[in-house]
Amino acid sequence: MAKWTGKSRGTLLGYKIFVFCIRYLGVRAAYTVLYFVAAYYVLFLKKSNQYIFYYFRKRLGWTAAKARRAVYRNYFIFGQTIIDRTAISAGLRNRFTYEFDGIENLKKMMSDRKGGVLISAHIGNFEIAERFFAEIDFDYQINLVTTDLEHSVIKEYLESVSVQKSSVKFIFIREDMSHIFEINRALANNELICFTGDRYFEGSKYFEGDLLGKTAKFPPGPFLIASRLQVPVAYVYVMKEPDLHYHLYARVAQVKHRDAQGLLNSYVENLETMLNKYPTQWFNYFDFWEEVD
Repeated sequence: MAKWTGKSRGTLLGYKIFVFCIRYLGVRAAYTVLYFVAAYYVLFLKKSNQYIFYYFRKRLGWTAAKARRAVYRNYFIFGQTIIDRTAISAGLRNRFTYEFDGIENLKKMMSDRKGGVLISAHIGNFEIAERFFAEIDFDYQINLVTTDLEHSVIKEYLESVSVQKSSVKFIFIREDMSHIFEINRALANNELICFTGDRYFEGSKYFEGDLLGKTAKFPPGPFLIASRLQVPVAYVYVMKEPDLHYHLYARVAQVKHRDAQGLLNSYVENLETMLNKYPTQWFNYFDFWEEVD
């Protein structure tokens, strides 16, 4: 059984190829490289193919033929989100269009100046959200709670080619739980804390929730913290649409104090809605439901 290890796919060479294509050929031309990259993944990444195929075939109930085509499409769109993120960081923000669905919810939730919690998932392209927030005067510091297991050489390279440096701060999860103090400090400063709620570490504590008709494990941290600190909570996703267009969704969650399971159930329901709307934009390449041999 393969579980998520805290690292995402991708090599430094792959990112350099994308940046070269973006700079000298344009974003759309860079997409053509993905036909070969996605084909390579389908041919050689057998384990992740099994896991994402299971999602399409068993959880969404698609035919085997449709599910196989969706695996390729999923890899292709994942590559597009990487190219888009790199292009926007490299100063090509004006090549993209966007629309907001529920941004007034975020503005209202922040009006009391208490800080807030955003919960997203590994769908769409949430990493570019700050670029869009900046253009509507949504001036709040975003703190992303994450692990420190990404390939640092890739991070350094992307920062070196970025025209506009990211303003997002990172709060790294630590075994001594000191990240809790950083989260409290950020909220006290009326800042936003952002979690992804759809990955947990093997061997750690977990909550259970029913997603797409099957019980799965979720990390307890985002839901425990959000339900105990008595701050506004919203579910936020940035989803890719055709023609270099993005759609940001924001929905305020109704949170009962210390009801972490209830918040998880609400999150799972909201996430399921997004997966049904954008089925090929979920990028969890591990045995999420623990059903694949």
